Amino acid sequence: MTSEVRASHADRDRVVEVLSAAAGDGRLTGDELEERVEAALTARTMGELAVLTGDLPVPAGAKDVVRIEQEGSSVVREGEWAVPRLLEIESSWGDVTLDFTRAVISYGTLRVDLDMRGGTLRLVTRPGVVVDTDSLVAHYADVKVRGSAEPDAPVLRVEVAGRLSYGRVLAGAARRGWWR
Repeated sequence: MTSEVRASHADRDRVVEVLSAAAGDGRLTGDELEERVEAALTARTMGELAVLTGDLPVPAGAKDVVRIEQEGSSVVREGEWAVPRLLEIESSWGDVTLDFTRAVISYGTLRVDLDMRGGTLRLVTRPGVVVDTDSLVAHYADVKVRGSAEPDAPVLRVEVAGRLSYGRVLAGAARRGWWR
């Protein structure tokens, strides 16, 4: 029976994030959040965790982890795509474009684990989307993050980490001629 399966640390962490997001949306009071987080952190089974989020909506189409692997081609995510919690990108001699202008954002943070050689990662932002490349190791590469000052409470924080060799990261709002 699934409800009897033992919960992992990752399972508990996921529930705490769902609860925090629900409180941020006004679905839980501060006291309810505190009670449920404490229960989540001490839960032993998946059934105990399920009870804590059973009355909350599940983000449509949201996934925890998405992986993009490509070599010598281009990958584009645009329109109303669901932003995951973790995006693993392995790319050689190709481009990856992530357009957040109409993306469905279910989590407060997107971590991009990048392993790119000889290509460009383009992050098209909108107001409230903040890009952080402090954890990115770049060799013979160009990293340009264009934008205004970081808002007090961003809608989405994109943390780009990993390696970039012989390539580029371009991040900012779309405007004519910017990608060249």
